[in-house]
This record gives sequence, structure tokens and C-alpha cells, in this order.
Amino acid sequence: MSAHPDKWPAGTPCWVDMMVPDVARSQAFYRAVLGWDFSEPVAEFGGYSNASANGQLAAGLSPQMEGMDGAPVAWMTYLATDDIDATHERVTGNGGQVIAPPMQVGEMGSMACYTDPTGAAFGVWQAGQHTGFNAVDEPGTVAWDDVMSTDYDAARRFYAAVFGYTYQDLDMGGMKYAMFSVAGGQREAGGIGEGAGAGGSAWNVAFTVADVDAAVDTIGEAGGTVVDAPSDFQYGRILSATGPDGERFQLVSPQKKDEQAAGEQVGAQTADA
Repeated sequence: MSAHPDKWPAGTPCWVDMMVPDVARSQAFYRAVLGWDFSEPVAEFGGYSNASANGQLAAGLSPQMEGMDGAPVAWMTYLATDDIDATHERVTGNGGQVIAPPMQVGEMGSMACYTDPTGAAFGVWQAGQHTGFNAVDEPGTVAWDDVMSTDYDAARRFYAAVFGYTYQDLDMGGMKYAMFSVAGGQREAGGIGEGAGAGGSAWNVAFTVADVDAAVDTIGEAGGTVVDAPSDFQYGRILSATGPDGERFQLVSPQKKDEQAAGEQVGAQTADA
């Protein structure tokens, strides 16, 4: 899959963004590593800017809000919804906690942010003019999103109840991991796994690059750190890294994989963090 100009089926990871203390520094880092171009910041939306890869919307960056000095920096994954108010009721009715209640974002759409019952933060996006990613699986765009949880069974129940996920269990050598699918989706939408890093349960994102090995030096020179060196998996190469503010992400290449292989290896690296 590559270009995707339409809105995503409900429950699908459809967008990632991040609030950072130094926007110019983060833009320089991701421009170097992923080749992103950035739109002009929109004052109405707190200085938010969209990142594009080869002309396709890929992610968002914005300055941290006042009072967030020293707060951890992390990529936020947004899950698509067709009815944000109904999703809000299902989230809160199934043990999720509200970070930011549903709000209109001009003509772009509507958003809300939550934590699941195991502590993983995620967003919800109801598309207006902004439908989320315009492409995936191309250099500079998202390859895979998954949630790694301290309580796999509780997380699995929560996302099934709220978003209707169905699961395909994978053999991970004793670690629980599954791909999830959504109604109307044309492929597996993401993954859910057992285990979490030092920060606890979290959603994680992997981006596609043409050459993982070539990205190693670029990451260091641009101010990031390679956490897990490039390694082979069935359909290519993968590494784990942090950006200039400690935010975790993975890089995957080349795009000669099926979603199962990507999900297995991304989940394994995240669990080892």
C-alpha cells in the first residue's frame, strides 16, 4: 500500500504527531533522517505544522504547551473514528482515562486524547479536511504502529471493546503478540504486544526508509541515538532509535515485507527496550 488520500477505517492508526520543546531542532532531525518537508506553522493551532514525505502528509509537530517544560517527549498515535463522541463514551466506559476531551480542530476534524487502562497514551481523530496519513510504506512514511502493554490481556480487551479489533495471534517465542484488524480495513491495521519499555505501556511507531544501515550515521549526526543496531528480519532490516528529545521510534527497510513480519520484529524490539 502507498498513497491513501481518503479517511481511514475506524480504529486504524491514521496519524502520529509530537509536541517538542525545540521545533526547529526536531524539524532538522527528521528532515535529515526521513527527508521530511514542513508546512508553515499555524498560529491558530498553537504553531502546529504538518510533515510531508514526497508531497504526502506523514506526521505533525508542534511546540510544547506552556507549563510542559521537562515533560517526556513521545510520538502520539491517533486512531481513526467516524463518531468521536461515541468513541469517547466507549473509552471512558471501558476504563480509559481522558487526557483531552473531544474538541473541534477547525475544518480539519476533531480530536481527543486518552490513556488505556494499562497507561498507554493514544489519540482519536475524526477526519474533516485532514484525513491523516496520505501514504504509508513509502520512504519517510509510517510502516507500522503497535501498542506494547504491561497488561496484554487487559489492553486487548479494551481495544476490542472500544474499536472492535479482531486479533491474529503470532508465534513470538513465548511473548504474547497479535496483529489487529478493523472492519473495512484492507490489511492488518497494527499490533498489540506483551511487555513495555522503561516508560511503561506505550504506542510505538515505525517509519519506512530506503536503507536502514545508511540511516545509522545520519541519526547520530542529526542528534539522535541508535538504541538497537540494524538487524535482519525475514523481509528486510530494522533498527530502533531515539530522537533529540529521547522520543522512541523504529526504522524499517526495504519495503519488501508483509505486515506480519514487520509486526513481529517491531514488537520484539519494542519489548526489549
